[in-house]
Amino acid sequence: MVGPLKKLGLILLGALLGFALTLNFSAVADKSTTPAGTPLPIEDLRVFSEIFGRIKSDYVEPVDDHKLIKEAITGMVAGLDPHSAYLDQEAYKELQDGTQGEFGGLGIEVTMEDGLVKVVTPIDDTPASKAGIKSGDYIIKLDDAAIKGMTLNDAVKRMRGKPDTPITLTILRKNEPKPLVITLKRAIIKMKSVKLKELEPGYGEIRISQFQEHTGEDLANAVAQFYKDNKDQPKGLILDLRNNPGGLLNAAVGVAGVFLPPESLVVYTEGRVADAKMHLTVTPENYLRDASEKDYLTDLPKGIKKLPLVVLVNGGSASASEIVAGALQDHHRALILGVRTFGKGSVQTILPLSGNTALKLTTARYFTPNGRSIQAKGIEPDKVMPDDADAVEATLGIHESDLTGHLSNPTDGAADKGEATVKPAENGATTPPVQPAVPATEKTGKPAHKPGAKGDELPDPQLDAARAYLKQEATKPH
Repeated sequence: MVGPLKKLGLILLGALLGFALTLNFSAVADKSTTPAGTPLPIEDLRVFSEIFGRIKSDYVEPVDDHKLIKEAITGMVAGLDPHSAYLDQEAYKELQDGTQGEFGGLGIEVTMEDGLVKVVTPIDDTPASKAGIKSGDYIIKLDDAAIKGMTLNDAVKRMRGKPDTPITLTILRKNEPKPLVITLKRAIIKMKSVKLKELEPGYGEIRISQFQEHTGEDLANAVAQFYKDNKDQPKGLILDLRNNPGGLLNAAVGVAGVFLPPESLVVYTEGRVADAKMHLTVTPENYLRDASEKDYLTDLPKGIKKLPLVVLVNGGSASASEIVAGALQDHHRALILGVRTFGKGSVQTILPLSGNTALKLTTARYFTPNGRSIQAKGIEPDKVMPDDADAVEATLGIHESDLTGHLSNPTDGAADKGEATVKPAENGATTPPVQPAVPATEKTGKPAHKPGAKGDELPDPQLDAARAYLKQEATKPH
């Protein structure tokens, strides 16, 4: 996917720099330098050049050329949608560190909303989660610096720092009468994206906090350990994707592949260029990082493809989490339990640029095996099971559809509600049947740890309901 798109990105970026710095309109206005032979907007670029010149000559203080161009590029990309971004050297390195599972900072996934930094989710076992920061919190100050006027990259840079150094966050939280002031210490964030927890004999919970390079392999190892702990006779498994903001697409394919048969369609994408149109099935080239890597799906325990499975989701489950939930739902492989997911149905491609910078660009929409787009709609659970009131308030009910400039859903305007206007991929499963109700009152054993919550023994009604459903399934003849 990177080849043609990278070339296109470099052409457009080069054109902008040429106009801004040399004012040589005729040299780069040739149709052959633009996509699909479309002429560049000469008049608009002339206005850009005039503004650039006015700032250089008339602004109250001298401004560096590099800063002006960088801010112009940043604004151009940020205006596309909430997920595209220009990554300078530091931001690009931080992105690479995050997907590889280790970086320094506070341990929160953030986005920019209305000029403030909004917490998407705190990462488990990090300074942020231990300090009680919640999904939906708005950060308005970092130490004594107000967020208003900062870019997201600037805010992230301020939150990063040497381990054990303190930082004070001023936070707005729904239903709190005044801002919260929370001081915490930075740490090296070593993200272990997969955690296995045995709930009781035969029943386990595997939580995935983010989709990283090794997530599929780590999940396969956790499943093997779960079978070993239960002497190859497990009764049911819960896959917890709550407050999982997503991550790498190939990791999502690998995670779904743990539970689906080989060659099953996990997701397909539709974009403007050929490389953005993919059908990702459970085949090694779609989930392994390189051909020399051992295929971690070949040694899975027998029975995992049919083991009763419940997937937990909420409003913080986004992107790759929604791909997995949608694939398992369309293939009738799991009961999806919780509340409507975030609704991020777009794919971002990282296009490396010169100078160790990169462009994170939205290049495609993705669709579940049945042809559903969840963009700005999310995955509707088979069984709606709200969390407790505090958790609902913590997310503020914010979804992709609430973000300024979000992409539209291509199924909007279909003849029937929910009817796809994009042809479903081949071999897609039929519409899932209505699932049986899940007993919400049965609670067995001690309360489970709620993801992202402070403390180890807090009630978790969704997890209890999932366990009750698995027990109900275990009593049925198979």
